[in-house]
Amino acid sequence: MEAAGARALTRLDRLGSAWHIVDWPRTDLSQSYYEPDPADDRAGFLAIGPGGVYAVTVADHGRSRVLIAGDVVQINGKRPQYVVEARRDAKRAAKALSAAVGLNVPVTPVLTFVGSGVISVHGLPKDCLVATDRELDRLLLAGGARISAATASKLSAVASNPSTWANAPYRPSGDYRWYSNGQTAADKRPTRR
Repeated sequence: MEAAGARALTRLDRLGSAWHIVDWPRTDLSQSYYEPDPADDRAGFLAIGPGGVYAVTVADHGRSRVLIAGDVVQINGKRPQYVVEARRDAKRAAKALSAAVGLNVPVTPVLTFVGSGVISVHGLPKDCLVATDRELDRLLLAGGARISAATASKLSAVASNPSTWANAPYRPSGDYRWYSNGQTAADKRPTRR
């Protein structure tokens, strides 16, 4: 699975310096330890850049054929809950980042397939982006420029902080301030054009 995640990450090197890739724990750290499941065939990371924040879930399907029909993904006659899990992971990341920052941080779920098998699509899922590892960089760039490079850098710093993910009820980090000098969002002057 590490090789599949590495294949997806190599495509993201083309995004440029405005994009930040952050490894994040896909399980709650409120437990005393985390032991990966050897049967788990997924990896994940956060991609933060001008297009926004994306929770990328990587699924390795090898040479198997993948059928996608809405929220249903079928591989070798089995129907793993990839779309549901990608949405759940993005929701958990949005909740943790929003609590740490103090503002609403939307996170878009992305399901990425790594492998050489054929992918047949008979309808895409709602609220979840789907791509192969070869298309992942183009998919993220297609999001446009929704946030500034400075905001992406700040969100990357928050996502990299382990206390963002370790606090079970997602309490804000005490030492982090979004605005310098103790300002709040209400103190910031609106920009006029």
